[in-house]
Amino acid sequence: MKPVKFFIFPIIIVFGLLAYMSLYIVTFTQSAVVTQLGKPVRTIMEPGLYVKIPFIQEVFYFDRRLLTYDGSTFEMLSRDKKTLVVDNFVQWRITDPLLFMTSVHNEEGARRRIADLIYAEARLEIGSFDFIDVINYNRLEIMRSITSSANEKAQPLGIEIVDMRIKRADLPTENERAVFDRMATEREKIATQYRSEGEEAAARIRADSDRQRAIILAEAYREQEQLRGEGDAEAANIYAEALSRNPQFYRFMRELDLYRASLKENSTIILNEESEFFRSLMDKR
Repeated sequence: MKPVKFFIFPIIIVFGLLAYMSLYIVTFTQSAVVTQLGKPVRTIMEPGLYVKIPFIQEVFYFDRRLLTYDGSTFEMLSRDKKTLVVDNFVQWRITDPLLFMTSVHNEEGARRRIADLIYAEARLEIGSFDFIDVINYNRLEIMRSITSSANEKAQPLGIEIVDMRIKRADLPTENERAVFDRMATEREKIATQYRSEGEEAAARIRADSDRQRAIILAEAYREQEQLRGEGDAEAANIYAEALSRNPQFYRFMRELDLYRASLKENSTIILNEESEFFRSLMDKR
């Protein structure tokens, strides 16, 4: 019995080791590629317990989750020839583990290829915009375009580039002051132009207002003179009618008007005793 036990125990250990080496688990966060003598023979995308041939087959595991690559900072030129320092990060995932393994081998190789793709696409895209548009207005459009172009080129690598984000896009420190001063000068020039155009428009409005005012005053003066002429004509008619009815009274009124126009305060006049005016004054007394 003892010799039998002596042989059975090692056999159990050997079979246990063979079973351990033959079984492997793929979790829900993983995919796997099985190689046989160095050549890929199987791709596993579903989680579960699987069997392989010990010593002949080997299993390579890959992460199926969304991965983040914090890219290195690089410099590039905008359309208006300003140098920008761009800092970015990329979210990506492995979509085809076999292509991934044969093209970039591992995540480190994938990060290098992604960095090259992002740099090339960013250089083209940022180079088509002015500096002010990159840092203020068109950043989202630029990021979407870079993501789309880089993802298209990453497909043959078994990689999907889900999103690329620009964390920072600024001027080099030594150039910031000069560029901002130039931008301030340009903005001041534009503001001066707007003020000049506004003053020109205001002058046109004032000139038009003065012209309209002159037209209105001329029209009012014309109407005034017309009414005055009509009034004088009416007065002449009234005087003529008064003269025809009572010539003596008319002459008396005209004489009063003449004295009223010529006499001033504290004035002394000499009257003829025979004049109508003198007699009217004496009669009033």
